[in-house]
Amino acid sequence: MTKVLSVTSECVPLIKTGGLADVAGALPGALAPHGVEMRTLLPGYPKVIAAMGRKKTVAQWDDLFGGFARVWRGKLGQQVLYVLDAPHLFDRDGGPYSDAMGRDWQDNAERFAALSYAAARICADGIEGWQPQILHCHDWQAGFAPLYLRELGAGDRVKSLLTIHNIAFQGITRASMIERLGLPHSGFNERGYEYWNNISALKAGLVYADKLSTVSPTYASELMTEDFGMGLDGVLQQRQEDLTGILNGIDEGIWSAPYKSPSGKAKHRRALRKEFGLPDWPGPVCVLISRLTEQKGLDLLLQALPALLDRGGQLVLLGSGDRALEQAFLDYAEVHPGVATTIGYDEALARRMIAGGDAILVPSRFEPCGLTQLYGLAHGTLPLVALTGGLADTVINASPAGLAAGAATGVQFHPVTAQALAQALMKLVKLFEDRATWTKMMKNAMAAPVGWSHSASAYAELYRDMARGT
Repeated sequence: MTKVLSVTSECVPLIKTGGLADVAGALPGALAPHGVEMRTLLPGYPKVIAAMGRKKTVAQWDDLFGGFARVWRGKLGQQVLYVLDAPHLFDRDGGPYSDAMGRDWQDNAERFAALSYAAARICADGIEGWQPQILHCHDWQAGFAPLYLRELGAGDRVKSLLTIHNIAFQGITRASMIERLGLPHSGFNERGYEYWNNISALKAGLVYADKLSTVSPTYASELMTEDFGMGLDGVLQQRQEDLTGILNGIDEGIWSAPYKSPSGKAKHRRALRKEFGLPDWPGPVCVLISRLTEQKGLDLLLQALPALLDRGGQLVLLGSGDRALEQAFLDYAEVHPGVATTIGYDEALARRMIAGGDAILVPSRFEPCGLTQLYGLAHGTLPLVALTGGLADTVINASPAGLAAGAATGVQFHPVTAQALAQALMKLVKLFEDRATWTKMMKNAMAAPVGWSHSASAYAELYRDMARGT
């Protein structure tokens, strides 16, 4: 049995802002059949502590970055959950990273340094007689943990893995925080955690972790380029032998279709149109569930939408984000009967949209892995995606070769421009008109491997190799 401590800033069903939470929540259960005992360490946000139920104190510090802190032990399903209860850092209204107005917490550096330090101490000292062999760190919020582990003298006994879920977020803070964060001055250089005269928590993880991973093979390659590396491509190039891409999966028990074959979608499609008052047009009903940002290509979609709407297609959108994009889609829905826009997030609505939609749009400029296209595949809701990151790795394009082989599961487009997206939308409509081809693609999509089995096996093998020192 390989023992792994997973340290993460969010985890379903307790706290979620993005795909990281889904992955952190799914991994322990997915890995158990592969001989991995994973326990999860999570910050003690009010929602998390309120949801814990029975708990007991298993570690404590009189002064952890400015106040008393303890580790609670609880349960996450059948798995062990550790929660860092540090009221001075986490007991506040708002989100995990920002206040109710969307402003980053001023002490985020200390908040997540505390999480990282607690993880390192658990690995260095053991907890409840349980001694992790691997420390699995997720994103910048756990980036200092491998460095703290080394400073505690445990780096040889416990190996560390840092997974990059999105390199755009790097945990940057000013250099004057070195002593406050308990970092060694010797590491403040270009070969350490220094980043343009600041401190980068993510860079610390990239430099000091024993192994690195990211959430798709294509994104692993993209990260080593200037276009995608966000200033850290040089660091990743130096560590390319230690970097691997392992695709995310989805919980198929949660995200299974409410029908067994393509024919079962029809009633859900009718219900979705009725719910949003969409006219009975001949084209595909496209759904989009996303943060509304330029990263997600939503500005491109606004320009390309006529290619869909003019050919009888429709769009149902659910999301929030950039205020200008929110208003633009609301305005579009006001004047066009083929567009319905809901600002916010509602998981029950998202499920109805995916079940009833014909296609799901993911026009991202970059996408480390993506989960919505996997939800779409599981429901026979064909993904239309940009050729980038995990979107490239999970969708088989309806190219002449893909169609001839009878393997296509969706539509990819490249380059990531409004013109290319418009052409892809026109292609989507044409495919939808060919009912035999569309039905075959739906069957392919619903049969595609989107769960955790293969990926969990890859993680388990990586952990074993690390524990053996290979």
